[in-house]
Amino acid sequence: MTIGDGAAVSPASAAMAGRCPRCGRGRLFRSFLDIAERCDACGLSYAFADAGDGPAVFVSFAALIVVVALALVIDAAYEPPIWLLMLIILPLVPILCLGMLRPIKGLMIGLQYRNKAGQGRIGL
Repeated sequence: MTIGDGAAVSPASAAMAGRCPRCGRGRLFRSFLDIAERCDACGLSYAFADAGDGPAVFVSFAALIVVVALALVIDAAYEPPIWLLMLIILPLVPILCLGMLRPIKGLMIGLQYRNKAGQGRIGL
């Protein structure tokens, strides 16, 4: 993909940054997780964008791996009381999930655009 000045735009990386997957300039999100109706720079309609629950599932699994691994390392190295371990570990769950959710949702939308993904159909 190229923009008007000939520079290449990666749909996946542009969307991860919250930008239009076609031009890389317009906004993809109108709020934290709500997709805009169309790009305000090139006019691309985001009607094709349907990330569903995929980003939440990927983010949840990634956060689970990080938090459990960190809890095991801290517990093995320092043997803190359980209340202190929970005080350290539990705030990481929403921080990791909220921090990763928007870029992963943008990535999935960018990949949908690049691969021209559509609704599955059975040809009869």
